Amino acid sequence: MSEPYDTDPRRSGASRARQPYDAAPDAYTDPSDRPAEESRGGRRRREDAHAEHGAAAGYGDPGDDGTGGYDGAGTPGDAADGGEGEQAAAAKDYGRAGRNVPVSILVAVGLLLVILTPLFFFKPLFLVILVAAAGLGIWEMTRALRTSGARPPLIPLLGGGVAMMCLAWFSGVDALSIGLLITVLATMVWRMGDGPAGYQRDMGAAALIMVYVPFLLGFAAPLTTPEDGQWRILATLAAVVLSDTGGFVAGVLFGKHPMAPTISPKKSWEGFAGSIIATGAGSAAILWALLDVAPWKGVLFGMVVSVAAVLGDLAESLLKRDLGIKDMSNILPGHGGIMDRLDSIVFAVPTAYLLLSVLAPVA
Repeated sequence: MSEPYDTDPRRSGASRARQPYDAAPDAYTDPSDRPAEESRGGRRRREDAHAEHGAAAGYGDPGDDGTGGYDGAGTPGDAADGGEGEQAAAAKDYGRAGRNVPVSILVAVGLLLVILTPLFFFKPLFLVILVAAAGLGIWEMTRALRTSGARPPLIPLLGGGVAMMCLAWFSGVDALSIGLLITVLATMVWRMGDGPAGYQRDMGAAALIMVYVPFLLGFAAPLTTPEDGQWRILATLAAVVLSDTGGFVAGVLFGKHPMAPTISPKKSWEGFAGSIIATGAGSAAILWALLDVAPWKGVLFGMVVSVAAVLGDLAESLLKRDLGIKDMSNILPGHGGIMDRLDSIVFAVPTAYLLLSVLAPVA
């Protein structure tokens, strides 16, 4: 029996799209591995039913995260779909990006305006944006992890997430850690009401959500609150954008060696190098202009933040591949879910906070 989400280049994207997302761990995941006595027609009907079930739930093909990151280093099978099924339809409609590009651009511009406006005109409103992002991220993660059978309790996670953001905004990183501890205890007590069955599983999922979403994202609050905080958060977001853009361009032009073929087949080592170079060079200029930081410090900042951003992207790709989903949700047209946009940022923000605390300490 083949491994789930096999990257064998002989397999087409269309066949991957029909893999059952709700199969048990020991169930068949490759249609070619099904028992020989099953008729081809019966097998195809079974596969199509599973694909329709996955689409109805808002999940797509886990074999491609749709970001196009480091394109050019995908497996040969990614380019050999042969115009079959939903993958061919997506390619026909949206091209190599696998997304509706005009809609994606409009949504991205809208998100950028939502973020930048409070930073420069009414900074406290940025806390509302952080709380909303954390709440949506917690909801998406809870929904996604339930496909694996886990049932993390949503209400205490949402309450704890809001509390952690507010504590971090008004009292800093130490208060953020206290908020995490309180959220853990509250969630453990809340979950006791559902009995012992699956308690360890549910609390493991809840712990992942608590750390991954509100705790890591919470570092954006103390990064923003200083007098020059708008420049600090802007430099951090710019570093993430430079990392994504540099990786994409270098991957398209030079990508030949897959970086993590079993996690994200389109990422290449050449694209990774492009991310680091672009972010190091760009951050040197940005930090010098915005925070009067020496260029060598800006290069160091950019390179380390780029590595964190790439690791964040890979971490979410790994999680989605394990769960058998393409996007965390579909609330952002052309992008997927809020966590599909925050995957790089949640790793980059705490990294940037720690680096700037040393390289450009608050006066």
